[in-house]
Amino acid sequence: MRVTKQARRTAKELFRACQINGLLAETRVRQVVSRILETKPRGYLAILNYFQRLLKLDIERRTARIESATPMPADARTQVDVSLKRLYGDGLTITHTVNPAILGGLRVRVGSDIYDGSIQGRLERLKEAF
Repeated sequence: MRVTKQARRTAKELFRACQINGLLAETRVRQVVSRILETKPRGYLAILNYFQRLLKLDIERRTARIESATPMPADARTQVDVSLKRLYGDGLTITHTVNPAILGGLRVRVGSDIYDGSIQGRLERLKEAF
């Protein structure tokens, strides 16, 4: 579906209206969507489509996934969590997973940012260098 400039502009305005101190307010999002569905302004499907895209991008930007080869000790987990929250701000949802395939170290993904300090990642980069 092609989204017009006006639909993008409207969706961005609605997205900004749903934020409180830089964080999305779920109740406002629900109110905005229900209001659009009730009134059905011109191009409302395109507006909702782009609004959904903005919501997905914001959720990804506020989600961190930390992979380690073995379960991390509680103090190391806390230290990594605090560092990520300092970098990306409050409202960051952090999940820790164990992935033995990375062999050692950590792989952190926050939105489109990837910090790969794993042994597997280093071996891949070394392989590409040769």
